[in-house]
Amino acid sequence: MKILAFDIGGTLIKSAIVNEDKGLCNLEEHSYPEPGRDGILSILEDRIDYYNSEIDGIGISTAGLVDEEKGVIILSSNGIPNYTGTKLKEMYELKYNKPVWVLNDVNAAALGEAHFGAGKDYNDFICLTYGTGIGGAIVINKQVYGGKNGFAGEIGHTVTHLHGKKCVCGLYGCYNDYASTKALVENCRQVNFSIKNGKDVFNAFSKGDLKIKEQIDMWIDEIIYGLVTVVHIFNPPAIILGGGIMRQKYIIDEINKRLKNSILSGYRDVVVLPAMLGNSAGLMGACYNTLRRKCEIK
Repeated sequence: MKILAFDIGGTLIKSAIVNEDKGLCNLEEHSYPEPGRDGILSILEDRIDYYNSEIDGIGISTAGLVDEEKGVIILSSNGIPNYTGTKLKEMYELKYNKPVWVLNDVNAAALGEAHFGAGKDYNDFICLTYGTGIGGAIVINKQVYGGKNGFAGEIGHTVTHLHGKKCVCGLYGCYNDYASTKALVENCRQVNFSIKNGKDVFNAFSKGDLKIKEQIDMWIDEIIYGLVTVVHIFNPPAIILGGGIMRQKYIIDEINKRLKNSILSGYRDVVVLPAMLGNSAGLMGACYNTLRRKCEIK
């Protein structure tokens, strides 16, 4: 069985064929031909048309709040204009007569890690991704817990600083604005104007820039503020951290050390792990979700 999987982000769309026997094949990255909804649809339809005769279903991982049963984008950020309200499932099931399943990108990454990556040895865990913002997913019995409306896991919008910075969501003091990779880069830029991204931060760190190290250490403390709450609410056996920045061994080692010093003794067996699948996590999760849904329908 072959699934055509997509992972829709703010600047790129990844696509791949996922074959039950051969795994992930034909991985491609696509730049938007035009911003927003029209650019997304253009890429999706081009790839679906190309592979249509070969595939048994379509799995889509996408940024934004998603009604996963209806396959509708409930809310998208300003980074993807005119995307809110897009009915991906309905549109493409009608056009191509194949099952289409859509889910939020962090939920997709969590499913990918649960079944193929760092979460394979755990039935339950929390998955967090650190980038422009912070995405979260709650995995219970190898499946993502969605809550009443399917939106559970928005840990990036928990408040860690009362009366703090105003978040794009309209709340004040959100975890997003203090512990995201974007926040780290912005803070480091204040002490080193050449810093442009997370890679620059750790290049400076590796060269012994003590001011950058100080910013990284303060940022790790911000990560801990959020994780303390997560651990005490969910008591998970593991927390899996995704995003390119989490490939840095120093960060994972420091988080494990500082977290254990910040939580109650009965919770200290929690393990913090880096995600394993990298850029493939969303694609693998979208594929798994589609295969699972097809089996449920049958």
